[in-house]
Amino acid sequence: MEDKEIYSKTVENRTSRTLGHMAAIKRMMDEGRNYYDVLIQLAAVKAEIEGINKLIIKERLESDIQKAVDTNDKAVIDTLVSSIDKIL
Repeated sequence: MEDKEIYSKTVENRTSRTLGHMAAIKRMMDEGRNYYDVLIQLAAVKAEIEGINKLIIKERLESDIQKAVDTNDKAVIDTLVSSIDKIL
């Protein structure tokens, strides 16, 4: 059984802000706002999500590399590399 992942408060806060941004975009669509405005906001959300991805990778790199060094466990690095491949 895998340990439950712990995410930083920064990751949680940024994710919550992005969810709020998505709700605002949905309201824009419900109000019939111009598609250009909606697309601009969606691009901003995409950038927010990419930033969250980078932050999670950075945090995991620090802990997983240390764990791999401490335990001499190549599987930890393989898992990290696989995760990075999936989002890139």
